[in-house]
Amino acid sequence: MSDATAPASGSRGSAALGETLYDILTGEQQGRVCRDIPEAACNDQPGNFLKQVAALGLTKAGDGLADPKLVLAWLLGALGAPAAAVGFLVPVREAGALLPQLAIAGWIRSRPQRKWVWAVGSAIQGLCVLAMAAVALTMEGAAAGWSIVGLLGVFSVARAACSVSHKDVLGKTVSKATRGAATGSATSISAAVVLAFGAILALGLLPVSVGVVAGALCVAGVAWILAGLVFTTLKEVPGATGGGGNPLAVAREQADLLRKDPQLVRFIVTRGLLVGTALSPPFLLALAGQSGGKALGTLGPFVIASGLAAILSAHVWGRLSDRSSRRVLMLSGLVGATANATAALLGGLAPHVFGGGMTGMAWLLPVLLFVLMIAHQGVRLGRSTHVVDMATAETRAAYTALSNTIIGAWLLVGGIFGVIAEAAGVPMTLALFALMCLIAAFIARGLKEVQAE
Repeated sequence: MSDATAPASGSRGSAALGETLYDILTGEQQGRVCRDIPEAACNDQPGNFLKQVAALGLTKAGDGLADPKLVLAWLLGALGAPAAAVGFLVPVREAGALLPQLAIAGWIRSRPQRKWVWAVGSAIQGLCVLAMAAVALTMEGAAAGWSIVGLLGVFSVARAACSVSHKDVLGKTVSKATRGAATGSATSISAAVVLAFGAILALGLLPVSVGVVAGALCVAGVAWILAGLVFTTLKEVPGATGGGGNPLAVAREQADLLRKDPQLVRFIVTRGLLVGTALSPPFLLALAGQSGGKALGTLGPFVIASGLAAILSAHVWGRLSDRSSRRVLMLSGLVGATANATAALLGGLAPHVFGGGMTGMAWLLPVLLFVLMIAHQGVRLGRSTHVVDMATAETRAAYTALSNTIIGAWLLVGGIFGVIAEAAGVPMTLALFALMCLIAAFIARGLKEVQAE
């Protein structure tokens, strides 16, 4: 008798623990609210919420361990890859994950359960990162560099499918009042992993070698595969499949949303200007005299600053986004403008005031990066929550794909900022990023309070 009842008791205990964790992370101790999700999904919401946090936490940890701006850039340099291959890492990673979304949104829309798209996409990303580790251990030179860039391209296309499908699954499984908290909690958890990785490198607990970095990539790859397995256990109610069809026809139809919805246009413009928070960190490193990630061991303070910013701010930004993603975007723009403007001012004045450039003031730059990454976390969580909440179940996938495609094209133009920095100097480039963030905060004022609707 005791053997028969033990599993049921254990199951009830696990369910109670899950309910407690859900209440803590969402602050819904006063009663659960189900907004903008199918009625059949309401009872499954605590479990779905925690599975979303677990899956996103694993993939975001993988993002930090395989960061193209730092980890992959250093790896290609250590392998003797050509500079052109290193230069392609960030554009391939960012634009490659965004540009295909408009074309594949219709196909994803034709799937009644989109969790399988996300799970397969996550597994493909994991396999690509594991393959990068194998390349690092067996190849070198141009062959290694271009092989990793090619794998990153496949990785990015799989990520595009995950991005479109996830917004839709999130909208079907997690209440409108708690979506930001799910994303924010996952970001905080993953940031702890990245912070530990940065501390290990900064303190010299492990040698900064190809083998160690390949090991980090292996951990990241396994994390993506595990995330896909977790995601398959979500209880997703089958959704409408209308809107699937020829990708070009679907793309034309979705592009017409720009004419029909001025709020979508305003959101995309705001998001496009806020890329200043994402593009400026390398220029802060340039002020510090770093070499764009090749001396990874000396970048410990910057990695730690980035990790701390995510840990301390992500969950807070997520909760604030559930109340007003519009205000989060405004505040993030103002914080990003302040950090970039301060860095630009220091960089411009340092040669005249401190003589030796930023050498005597270099300790300020990780602090400014910390502030800047707090702003960037707000941008990421604010924009993600806003696009999900402003759309309906019928338009959510299309809104996500359309906005991501436009931003992907804009990011391809982002290389012009390197030309500006070379011609006018890094401080002038940072000042331009500050102006972009400031204008974005002003434009975001006109966004609707979608959480109040």
